Amino acid sequence: MRGRAYAVVVVAAALLTSAGCSSPSESDSETKAGAGSGSGAGNRTIRPVEGCGDTSWTDPTDLSPNRPPARCRPGAPAPQPLAKTRKLTIATGTLSAEYVAPLQVALDKGEFKKEGLDVTLKVLPTPDALPLLAKGDIDAQWAAPEAAVMNGIRGGFDIRWVAGNFSPDPESRSGLWVRLKKGESAQRVAMAGRRMGTMIGKGSVIAYPMEKALEKHGGGLDKIQYAQLGSADVLTALQNGGVDSAWLLDPVWRKVDGEPGYAFLGGQPPGEPLGGMLYGPNLLNDDVDAGVALLRAYIRTINTYFTSDYKQDAAFVTYLAKLLKTDESILKSTPSLRMDWEIRSGTTDRLQAAYRAQGVTEGDPLPESKTVSRALYEEATGHRP
Repeated sequence: MRGRAYAVVVVAAALLTSAGCSSPSESDSETKAGAGSGSGAGNRTIRPVEGCGDTSWTDPTDLSPNRPPARCRPGAPAPQPLAKTRKLTIATGTLSAEYVAPLQVALDKGEFKKEGLDVTLKVLPTPDALPLLAKGDIDAQWAAPEAAVMNGIRGGFDIRWVAGNFSPDPESRSGLWVRLKKGESAQRVAMAGRRMGTMIGKGSVIAYPMEKALEKHGGGLDKIQYAQLGSADVLTALQNGGVDSAWLLDPVWRKVDGEPGYAFLGGQPPGEPLGGMLYGPNLLNDDVDAGVALLRAYIRTINTYFTSDYKQDAAFVTYLAKLLKTDESILKSTPSLRMDWEIRSGTTDRLQAAYRAQGVTEGDPLPESKTVSRALYEEATGHRP
């Protein structure tokens, strides 16, 4: 419901400051959805979905770097228009980043509209969007289970991570870059005490892959200094010595790739999405039909337009660059993302361990049942858990 108590907002502010189709009938004989991790999806019936067979689900425990992402046939799952149009608002930190492309394409191609959804994408940073999501003023958030999200759930927010977004191509070098000192190489870098430039600072999901990269070189999340910089300043600071390491995103890393004196130490694990769609109480409990419909449109968009190496299609890249309002040559300069709606087992456990190492979260770690719900995308694709 949109009329949530004002107290939710107060709790949100405190936590963020301290943390940094009709409803399926139960008479059907098909398998019931698994417990929806606190959501209203737990007692719904899962029916087979045409075009979504065995390849529409993969083992969530498989963390292999080259694992193929789940896929249905193009155009599947087919739309199941709601009897009455629902107006939904999705918050996103940006509209121009490539990982937002499936939402932009779904909106532009009318995939949401086919489901009876009137979707608005609203630019809001996570700290601003999170309390609005918790009290039902917005319906979903295209973000990541960052430390602020975990702290919010611990404080009572009814929020779940319900779908993934992407994993990087194995050839991507988006991630941790360092200026080499005399005698160092990419295989041997002393990271302890280094000053790292990042747009996001502490409490971001990059803490998990950063921790893995640092541990290989004698560092650690508690052994480095952080410099939070603007997106245009991170590379400049690395190049002029303002920082001696930095987390560089697509396509910025191309500026130092192959240049002498720089080394890439590691990035997001291939095969493991670290963000995607977050739902609040509106779509988790109050209107699960709309929650499933939204994911169905998102998944259909991936299956239709982002099946594999979508940048091999020159016309589509031109279209995408225009849609995202970005330079086409820049879009072409990096490998295609592996769009992926599934969530791996244990990802939020690993994220929380990294947040604790950074000192941005307190208390016992939350079990996955409190942070993740796969029930809605399982229903959308007809997978029976």
